[in-house]
Amino acid sequence: MKKRGAEQLEFRRALPVVVGNVDYLRNEARLLRIDELLRLSGIEDSYIEKCMVQWMTELRAVAEKEGKRFREPSEKATARYERMCRQAFRCNIARQLTEKEYRKFSLRLAECALLQWFCRIDRLEQTKVPTKSTLERHDKLIPESQVRELIDLLNRMAIDNAGSLDMERALKLDVYLSDTTCVKANIHFPTDWVLLRDGVRTLMKAVKVIRKHGLKYRMPDPDAFLKAVNRLSIEMSQSRRRLDSVKRRKTVLRQMKRLTKIVKKHAERYSARLQTRWRQETDLHEGEVRQIIARIAGIVEQLPAAIRQAHERIIGGRKVENQDKILSLYEPDIHVIVRNKADAEVEFGNTLLLAEQTDGLIVDWKLEKAISPGDIALMKTSLTRMKTVFERYPSAVGADRGFSSQASHQWVQKEEMTDAICPRDPGMLKERLKDPKFREIQKRRAQTEGRIGILKNDFLGRPLLSKGFEHRELAVSWAILAHNLWLLARIPQKSAMKNAA
Repeated sequence: MKKRGAEQLEFRRALPVVVGNVDYLRNEARLLRIDELLRLSGIEDSYIEKCMVQWMTELRAVAEKEGKRFREPSEKATARYERMCRQAFRCNIARQLTEKEYRKFSLRLAECALLQWFCRIDRLEQTKVPTKSTLERHDKLIPESQVRELIDLLNRMAIDNAGSLDMERALKLDVYLSDTTCVKANIHFPTDWVLLRDGVRTLMKAVKVIRKHGLKYRMPDPDAFLKAVNRLSIEMSQSRRRLDSVKRRKTVLRQMKRLTKIVKKHAERYSARLQTRWRQETDLHEGEVRQIIARIAGIVEQLPAAIRQAHERIIGGRKVENQDKILSLYEPDIHVIVRNKADAEVEFGNTLLLAEQTDGLIVDWKLEKAISPGDIALMKTSLTRMKTVFERYPSAVGADRGFSSQASHQWVQKEEMTDAICPRDPGMLKERLKDPKFREIQKRRAQTEGRIGILKNDFLGRPLLSKGFEHRELAVSWAILAHNLWLLARIPQKSAMKNAA
């Protein structure tokens, strides 16, 4: 790969002078400082390097697949892609700080001169704003593991080399404060019979797309099946008000099961015919055909289990274990997480471990794809990751009683860290509260709940809109990067303190 040259500077519009709005001025100062942090820390250049390497790898793979000799792109093409990567990186951060939805952020970007300046799209002749589809591609340019590397680089500089970031003081890796939460998936409440309705709707909509593009096979109008399942859904939801509600729900479910099986057979026939006749009878492209077939196959594969689950719960009146439940036909990697909270006895999503230090900098995190192994195992793995990143353990560990066990206390003490984990035993807790340092760490640990609220409400959004576990995991990492930049931008600068003196 050709060596990257210096960034070519362009004439850019001056930021508008705004008076009378303190909130705007604070936001402007924050973005100016974040822009400075991106340049001083080097994470922007590191992001571009990762994107360029990945781009070259993809181009080389395409050339090998087509049997052609690989030629490196021209300097003009390389500079254009590099400029796109820079805009993508800044758009991802700005979107986490403002609007989470791609469409809304694209509109906000078109309206706001400050965001245009930050995202480097403020050219003199015209302002070309990325569309929602472009923003989505920007969001997924590199995998989550590489975004994590950028965050670790930023965190190490903030803790070990704060002077290079023009910070008044370095942050300390003194206390590790952790807690877990649930990142809710963007699904409706997982009612059993609703899964059958979802399956019928998805399959018939896929069949309608196939028929629309020219391939028709003998069957009734797909809209008739959609109307039938909607009618049965209304009957099912209203049956609870009847005196014979139990009997009526069983009757309606049997009708839904029969309808679902008929729809399943029609969809399978259409999928098989599409695989063999799409070139002759449709105007679809190969990628579109693969997408439709995969959509049908994903639903067809899960329908028998969904039917069995609804039968067990409604007709059989038997419980289904949480690990055996289908919560969504579209999100396979979510779980029932028991929270025992006033507003949510259970939540549906993935467990997120979050660890911060005393200033609020998020130093480690992990979104679990499988069922959580428990807070104790998560904490030990997290501290091991931190030692790899910072080459040392934090001085002390503070956590709630969910992280407490004899093994966890012994391991923390063995690794020569101060143990400030809240014990489960009330007598032992009463004894530990006599220690001033334990009281101080536990008092600070209470703020970790607030840190989780800030991340989920202000940076992730409720619910998190990303689909699929990999995309949710990536969204969490982008949110943490934006959060840490936002937090570091609030710390006073060393140069500003000298000028004030």
